[in-house]
Amino acid sequence: MSTLDTSRTSLEINSQPETWERAARSAGSRADALPRRGERVAVVGCGTSWFMAHAYAQLRESGGHGETDAFAASEFPGGRAYDRIVAITRSGTTTEVLDLLRKVKGTVATTAVTADPATPVMTAADQVVVLDYADEESVVQTRFATTALVLLRAHLEAEGALPSGVRPLAQAVQDARRAVGVALDPDVSGAEQFTFLGTGWTYGLALEAGLKMREAAGAWTEAYPALEYRHGPISITGPGRVVWLFGPAPQGLAEDIARVGGLLRSASAEAPGGLDPLADLIVAQRLAVQVAEARGYDPDRPRNLTRSVILGSTPA
Repeated sequence: MSTLDTSRTSLEINSQPETWERAARSAGSRADALPRRGERVAVVGCGTSWFMAHAYAQLRESGGHGETDAFAASEFPGGRAYDRIVAITRSGTTTEVLDLLRKVKGTVATTAVTADPATPVMTAADQVVVLDYADEESVVQTRFATTALVLLRAHLEAEGALPSGVRPLAQAVQDARRAVGVALDPDVSGAEQFTFLGTGWTYGLALEAGLKMREAAGAWTEAYPALEYRHGPISITGPGRVVWLFGPAPQGLAEDIARVGGLLRSASAEAPGGLDPLADLIVAQRLAVQVAEARGYDPDRPRNLTRSVILGSTPA
């Protein structure tokens, strides 16, 4: 049996339909800890969590729930006023997130979404939502990140508004079940380079897909807003290179990719009726594992990475 079938990362990827369902059911019971409609909110994280923060911020603001910004925790603008800060942190130990939460404690309401209830984030944040059922043994994040976004998305849906064109979460869960079984095109999995594109909230997913491929497989990936692709990044596209699109294609994009010899991959071509973009991220996660295996890498033990980044003391 191959690594693709037996790796811990693959098992966690394939469990996402179940963790999504559980998160969607639990969102109502934790509404007290999640942003209220009209609050001005900042969402922070590091790495994968930052990209989920970006996707959520776009969903929340474009759905009319209130001004919402996303930042890498290390880049939070200290002089800007918010009603609430939401921190996404799988480990609950990431230095930059903890430093920020402690710095603002008592001055602004804070909520953390984490996987581990036995970590310092439990006291660093005012309120904590624990998704321990979505925790991971893998270094590379997959199910915790998407499950955290499902929780936040379910809360938005319960408050009565999602942006136009975003599927109901129940449909997204069904799409996730299809995503774990979608066959991967050999021309895609064998490509030498990948460019991921998204628009609005799906740009965060594009960023995350690129990161997954780099982390697990050491692949050459880039990610851009879809309409920025033709402002320079198209120059990298050619035969043997893939453009992976989350969501609908801007007018003329498919023709431009074909003109330069690239291969456009979109969920509508891979599964009847298409897939919710978050479910399509599951397919990209599976691709990362497959490419890692093909290159002789262990997706459970990515190069140069650890589960959490804990920084040492900085000399004065």
